[in-house]
Formats: sequence, C-alpha cells, structure tokens
Amino acid sequence: MDACTQLVPSGKAFVRFSSRRGSARTPQKSPRRQRKCLSCGTTEGMARRRYCSIECRQKLRHQLEMRTGLIQALNARFAAFHFSDELVMLDVMISGSKEIFSFFYPRTAKGKPREDFGRMADSLGRIWWAEKGRTNKYYLASRRVLDHAFRSHEDGCSVKPVELRIPNVKGAALSYLKLGAAQMSSPELPGLIKNAYRTQAKIHHPDLGGNPSVFRKIHAAYQELISWAEHPTYIRKRGFPDKWFYDSDRNRWYQPTPLPR
Repeated sequence: MDACTQLVPSGKAFVRFSSRRGSARTPQKSPRRQRKCLSCGTTEGMARRRYCSIECRQKLRHQLEMRTGLIQALNARFAAFHFSDELVMLDVMISGSKEIFSFFYPRTAKGKPREDFGRMADSLGRIWWAEKGRTNKYYLASRRVLDHAFRSHEDGCSVKPVELRIPNVKGAALSYLKLGAAQMSSPELPGLIKNAYRTQAKIHHPDLGGNPSVFRKIHAAYQELISWAEHPTYIRKRGFPDKWFYDSDRNRWYQPTPLPR
C-alpha cells in the first residue's frame, strides 16, 4: 500500500481510499449530467425535480434523525451526509477541532442510501457501545469510533456550510423589471431599479400604446423593489447543494439547499 492510501474500516468492510479525496470518489464528468434524486440517487422520472418523491425525502430525513444520537456521542459541531453510486459518506467536525473525520461505507447492490447509512451507523454504534462497556468511559468510546475515520485538515467547508442571504423579494417583481437576483446586491441598486423601470415604462405605458394592466404590475414591482432597496430584508439559508448537513446548535438535519440562480 502506497503512502497516500489508507484503509478505512466501515463496519465489517474496509474501503480503500486515496488521501487525495477528490480523485477516489469523483466520477468522470459526462457531457450531459443526469439529474439524480438527492435522497435515493435515482434518475428515473426526475426531469427538473430534486427528489423523486416527498416520501423518499422524508424517509432519508427520518433515517438521519434516528441516528442523531451517534452524532451527539461524537461531540460533533457539524456533520454532512452524502453518497455516490459506490459509497455512503459521513463527514464530522468535532467541537473545538478543525479536523474533518470522514466515514465511508460501501453501497450494497440494491440498498437505498438511507439503508446503507443505517448499516454504517449501526456498525459504528456497536463499536461505541463495545468500548463503552469495556472502559465505562464515554470519551474513550467516542475516540474509538473516531479512530475508524479518515482524518483530514481542511478549511471546514465540506462540513460547515456557508450561510446564504437571499433577498426577500418576489420573483415576479424582478421579472417585470427584467432584473436579475444578483443585481440586488449592487451598491447602485436604486439607480438600476429606476433605469429598469424607465425602460419598461417606455414599452408598456398606456400613453404609448401599452397594456394598462401590465403597466400597473410594472409600477407595483418598481415600488416594491425601491422600498426593499431602502430597507432590505433577507431570507437566510444554510446548506449544501448536494449534501444533508447537521447543526448541533439546533440539533437537526437540513436537506440540500439549492444554490441561488
């Protein structure tokens, strides 16, 4: 075994994994990427959907919540669950540490990601309880489980998500003035809104032969956006586009968050 390869135990299985994390589990990019369900990985009937069904998403959330005790036993500050066609993966950042502890478990032939995660969590749980029974020490039991993880020193971005601030405005208002969401963060936003309004007014004003109903909606959109520019409010979201993540402060799992367009 070369110096950059480590055998990572996951229950009764060992996964050969390169320390160059991306090279071992990142598939080759295809010319056209198929959309996969973020809960089970199926590509059937997905179209533009993120999940194949609400039930599928709820089942994975339930499985993750059932295993929250393991995450808490490891004194995790953050955790992230994700999967590929070959592996299920759990990344953990311990409170007070900058190390990432990653657990890998091979996918079974017909198992859903939630089922394979359950097997991995049960295996790690047995390791924890065996060490707890042997030493009667909680911290030694947790340390024993962490000894089965692949360790890496990263910036934490793989586990600790960035908080997204999304402008709390209606998409229709932006659409009527032909503005993009990215423009809402411009320091010259009031001027952009006024210029956009003038442009649309020249096209849709009733005095110029435009539709009165459409113009009223454009004017209402202008007033809404100008008001927002004076007193901006945001919707705050935390998450990853392709991972479920756990936040110990709120003791809950969050489903993948779509990136703003």
